[in-house]
Amino acid sequence: MSVEPQTQAASLSAVDYDDAIVKKFIAASMLFGVIGMTVGALIALQLAWWPANLGLEFTSFGRLRPLHTNAVIFAFTGNFIFAGIYYSMQRLLKTRLFSDALSNIHFYGWQAIILSAAITLPLGLTQGKEYAELIWPIDLSIAVIWVVFAINFFGTIAKRRVKHLYVAIWFYMSMVITIAVLHIVNNLSIPATLTRSYPIYAGMTDALVQWWYGHNAVGFLLTTPILGLMYYFLPKSVERPVFSYRLSIIHFWALIFLYIWAGPHHLLYSALPDWAQTLGMIFSIMLIAPSWGGMLNGLLTLRGAWDKLRTDPIVKFWVVAVTFYGMSTFEGPMMSIRVVNSLSHFTDWTIGHVHSGALGWVGMAAFATFYWLVPRLWNTKLHSQGLATAHFWLATVGIVLYVVAMWSSGITQGLMWRAIDDAGQLQFPSFVDTVLELMPFYWIRLVGGLMYLTGLLLACFNLLMTVKNAPAASAAAAK
Repeated sequence: MSVEPQTQAASLSAVDYDDAIVKKFIAASMLFGVIGMTVGALIALQLAWWPANLGLEFTSFGRLRPLHTNAVIFAFTGNFIFAGIYYSMQRLLKTRLFSDALSNIHFYGWQAIILSAAITLPLGLTQGKEYAELIWPIDLSIAVIWVVFAINFFGTIAKRRVKHLYVAIWFYMSMVITIAVLHIVNNLSIPATLTRSYPIYAGMTDALVQWWYGHNAVGFLLTTPILGLMYYFLPKSVERPVFSYRLSIIHFWALIFLYIWAGPHHLLYSALPDWAQTLGMIFSIMLIAPSWGGMLNGLLTLRGAWDKLRTDPIVKFWVVAVTFYGMSTFEGPMMSIRVVNSLSHFTDWTIGHVHSGALGWVGMAAFATFYWLVPRLWNTKLHSQGLATAHFWLATVGIVLYVVAMWSSGITQGLMWRAIDDAGQLQFPSFVDTVLELMPFYWIRLVGGLMYLTGLLLACFNLLMTVKNAPAASAAAAK
């Protein structure tokens, strides 16, 4: 009677997984991470030292800033997410991906979209929408490639060889479905030429749809899939089960229900009706509960394994990543409160908040995942634990310098803009007064950003050497 279960277990463990596609996405993520963060360092230098604009329209801050954000969000993070999802879902579902052909179309199509962005944005071809700058032909391409990804994703779920869907898969599903809806609805437009179009919305409606998209692009691209990866790779890294599976389910449902309503907090003190502004603020504050539930679930997974924090750089990265998740998901709701927002809006405080999430949460989670994944994919050991630890400290100190500088800069800006003299007049009527006051903070931000970038370069070298030192026949270990 015991033969059949043993045979079934052996069959499940002998699945031929497609890890070649995972390797491709990892390589693309690291490459575009270096490019995107190098551009970020350049535009940080431009704000501190204007000659760094190089006197060319193509290298001006206004052209390079959207290139930086798109490269970090959709190229570095996007490729990281696809690598993590394709690796983990095959193991969780005990089956090979639905279609190798679709996987490769997804990979090469996504890279082609990124290269198109790298060409059009410096040329000034843009829709002028935050995180949705790309012109309509590229938007159509994104929709097509996303459908390819969705077919491959849900096709894999349909052919799974286990009944249960682990919670990480739920987080992945929320991304696949929601990003498709957000992208399509926000980019509905009427083409005028090959490079220019007009949105079907007007005025305040256009702004509301844009920030419904903008905030939830952060929520369902930079948050939910990374949380899914956390629920898979963090327990793997510390060799402990997730602290509370029940809490992870509550975390999922509460987060996806609340997040979608928070977008209007970007439009406080605008022409948006007060009830809509208040709705966005209330749901933003409510988001603290599931977000911190997820953070605590991640940190408490380390119970009984905290000794690894001293010696394992992967665990160090995860602890800082999850901690930054908690910090940024507390800071965001606080900034959505009207009285706080009146000080923070349009200031560098917002820049600090965004980067604490993007580099502190997403970036550190990506590095933890890659340091765990690459040795297993190539069936070898990490080239240097010391370099990984050096990367950790460079990245951690760098992002702290960056964020603290932007907090200080933003609060200084907000206070100077609202300062009134005894006669009831603006104490600093010239915008230049504020800019000059902020120069020291901009230099500190540049130093922090360069430290983070240096750490990334160390990671690239470390992972390249890991691959180079791998056995010739490096079949990935199914773990």
